[in-house]
Amino acid sequence: MDSDEATSGSDDRTWGAIAHLSALVGLIIPLGNIIGPLVVWLMKRGTDEEVGEEAKEALNFQITVTIALLLCIPAMLIGIGAILFFVFLLADLVLLIIAAVHASKGDSYSYPFTWRVIG
Repeated sequence: MDSDEATSGSDDRTWGAIAHLSALVGLIIPLGNIIGPLVVWLMKRGTDEEVGEEAKEALNFQITVTIALLLCIPAMLIGIGAILFFVFLLADLVLLIIAAVHASKGDSYSYPFTWRVIG
């Protein structure tokens, strides 16, 4: 393996981790959890298949989480929604960190309970 291939593999792993961690933009910008992975996916899907797949997986998961969080809002009327909202946010944070670690090692990661909207 020459240095160009090593650098390329390192860049792929870095961009794969960024694809997952970009969902943290949602802490600052509303719907940033979707916008971050979407931007990475749109940038990398044509040039780097592995990074595109990681970004697509992150995007699908963030869409699923957003839908689940929106469904928690009416559930707050019966009291369980606030607890579920917190649980979903915590699970989102933990799972995206796990996915980013896998991606930084060069492994692909599939989030559990994900509705794969983007095929």
